[in-house]
Amino acid sequence: MKVIAINGSPRFNGNTSMALKAMTDELERQGVETETIQIGNLSIRGCIACGHCRTSEGNKCVFKDDCVNDVAQKMREADGFILGCPTYYAGIPGTMKSFLDRVFYSSTPYFRLKVGTTAAVVRRAGGVDVVHQLNNYLNLAQMVIPPSQYWTIAYGRDKGEVEGDGEGMQTLVKNARSMAWLLKLIEAGKDNIPLPENEPKVVTSFIR
Repeated sequence: MKVIAINGSPRFNGNTSMALKAMTDELERQGVETETIQIGNLSIRGCIACGHCRTSEGNKCVFKDDCVNDVAQKMREADGFILGCPTYYAGIPGTMKSFLDRVFYSSTPYFRLKVGTTAAVVRRAGGVDVVHQLNNYLNLAQMVIPPSQYWTIAYGRDKGEVEGDGEGMQTLVKNARSMAWLLKLIEAGKDNIPLPENEPKVVTSFIR
């Protein structure tokens, strides 16, 4: 089993990295392989809704000059993933938003019933909004989100301050532990319990 952690922070080895490391370390302790990919420092353009990925071979995005297609493929092949980022104006940083829009638009069918979770880092306020925004991607992709004791948020501004947030870091570790448990349950049940039947999505528009 493998989990991909996506770091949406532009800072290397900052608080978001530390928060994600606490989670990936716990997953590794539980026997789950992990890989962390930092995309927040890269130049990634936003989705233009051209529809190319819906018809292209392998559902590849039309833009091939950045990391999106390669990372999306890793996420498709993984058993689950973690989306983590800092809080910018009570929201997801722009690069992370561009990355997620393109990855999920091209890859949502591949993510159905995989395990996914999120983590936000914040100085003081706005972290709940970020967790909510990140979870929207997972919910719309019909993913399974593991629980924890509180919102998956760690508090800190200067480098290393999240490690002083005992409750926040414990919440993230417990979330990762639940993630490992869910991954093992799904893996154990594959041969005996089929996935729920899927069906074409009904699309209803309210403007006629």
